[in-house]
Amino acid sequence: MAASDNLRAAGLMTLGMAGFALSDACMKLVSALLPLDQAIALRGVLTVAALGALAAWQGSWRARLPRRDWARIGLRTLAEVAAAWLFLAALFRMPLANVSAILQALPLTVSLGAALFLAESMGWRRLTAIAVGFVGVLMIVQPGTDGFTVWSLLAVGSVLTVAVRDLATRRMSAAVPSGLVALCAACGVTGSALLVGLRGGWVDPPPVAWGALAVSAAAVVTGYLMVIGAMRWGEVSSVAPFRYTGLIWSLLLGLTLFGSWPDRLTLAGSAVVIASGLYTLWRETRRRRE
Repeated sequence: MAASDNLRAAGLMTLGMAGFALSDACMKLVSALLPLDQAIALRGVLTVAALGALAAWQGSWRARLPRRDWARIGLRTLAEVAAAWLFLAALFRMPLANVSAILQALPLTVSLGAALFLAESMGWRRLTAIAVGFVGVLMIVQPGTDGFTVWSLLAVGSVLTVAVRDLATRRMSAAVPSGLVALCAACGVTGSALLVGLRGGWVDPPPVAWGALAVSAAAVVTGYLMVIGAMRWGEVSSVAPFRYTGLIWSLLLGLTLFGSWPDRLTLAGSAVVIASGLYTLWRETRRRRE
């Protein structure tokens, strides 16, 4: 694969992470204006409309899949629903950068889950790196200190459920269209929010809330498209490290929009998690080549 392809893919991955960070920042802005369920529902309607149009354009509706793939799509959708509620509940009550820092443990969690549940081989070096990475997560969460809140546990829970989502995705066949998978997930999240919202009161969104929700929906769809393009253009070993730029974007947006900056222990924990993730990725790449 040409170096120019990897460079282009790295740029797309960086833009994709910026899109996800911007979407999260917009949702945090909305947290002061709307209840959680209503914010999820309204953004979800906009996202479903965009992904539905994309799926129709790609012809995803015509895909004929075996039952095992539909079962995995169902499992992935349930995990996506749980992850969205846990992550956004934490995001509504925690600084943006802190939630993003905890989310950086996802690659480590997926690697450990693949070894435990998918029988993927893993040596002592990668297991040690994963253990060190989880120590970094404890540095971010800070249990037993004044900086610890129950919302930190929800953020950790979102990492675990996203790991289930990604492991289910790994088990899907190559015939499953990416657009169909994303659309099913968006429909699941939106449907769950609408069901919860119907049981409570409804707040009329002010114009600024509609604007933030529209930007959030556009940013998350853009992020999805950028990441897909990056994985198709470049080599995984060259592109995957750029996922960690999401934390940089979250730090910048948190400082710019909310005036928040993580403490030193959180930043140090983030560095430990990222270093562990990069080492794990390097070991996986080297093992495949050998």
